[in-house]
This record gives sequence, C-alpha cells and structure tokens, in this order.
Amino acid sequence: MELLRLLEKDGRMPVKTIAKMLDVSEEEIEDMMRALEKRKVILGYSGIVDWTKVDSPEGITAMIDVKVQPKRGVGFDEVAERIYRFKEVKALYLMSGTYDLSVVIEGRTMSEVGQFVSEKLSTLESVLSTTTHFQLKKYKHDGVVFEDGDEDHRIVVSP
Repeated sequence: MELLRLLEKDGRMPVKTIAKMLDVSEEEIEDMMRALEKRKVILGYSGIVDWTKVDSPEGITAMIDVKVQPKRGVGFDEVAERIYRFKEVKALYLMSGTYDLSVVIEGRTMSEVGQFVSEKLSTLESVLSTTTHFQLKKYKHDGVVFEDGDEDHRIVVSP
C-alpha cells in the first residue's frame, strides 16, 4: 500500500528513493512494481500538464451527466462499455444522485463536443438525458494546484 501511495503521488520517483523510504532493497521494489503492473493494479504512469502554458490550442474539456435506463441482468455496465469505447471519452464514472453516469470528454471545439453529445451519446438507446458542463478553468487536478505563483498578493498602500 505504501508503494502504491508513493507512486500515485509521483510516478517518476526513482526506485532507489522508494527503496530507502520503505527500507527494502531496490530489487524488491522492482519486483513489486512488475507484479502490480502484471496484476493490473498499476495501469500506467502519467504526468500532469498545465496546457495554458503551452503555445498550442488547449481544446475543450466537458463533463456530461448522463441519465440512463439500466438493462436487466447487466445494470449500467453494458451502456458504460459502449460509452467508454468512444475515443473522445477520457473518463467515465458510475455516480449516485440524479444522474447515473459522469462522462469526461475532450474535443477541439465546443461544437465538436456538442456534435459528440448529439450524434453519439444521446443516440444510444439506453440514454434518457444528458447535461453538459464545459470546463472553464482548472484550479486543481489530482492534488496538484495550478497557479503561477508570480502574482503579487501584497495589499496596495496609497497615501
């Protein structure tokens, strides 16, 4: 569990550092990581990018709440599988509350996202309704705060 928590915080942490922190050999850490990858406990390693600081179009991220009619015997799994197979879908969650599924998608433009919702998502037979929310600004993601840190927060004093 400790190894997983360390990797979740920083997937690039050197094996040597992890071994020292957990007081085990580097070989043991490498063996544990291979075993966890083989069992699909560790599914991948990713970086968090602040796309606002890159000179290229950011694209659009939307969160879509979806109300579905679950199917007898398979519940929400069948419709969820159909939805997560779309290339635009970056994340999909079964939720409690008013809506059943929360879908996170990425597109180049708002109209591309709208086209996905109207032509692909809403046309699935189990989908009853959708509500689309466009991400306007990212403040924090996976525990990482997005801020410049260069801004002067001192109070302006005038005579």
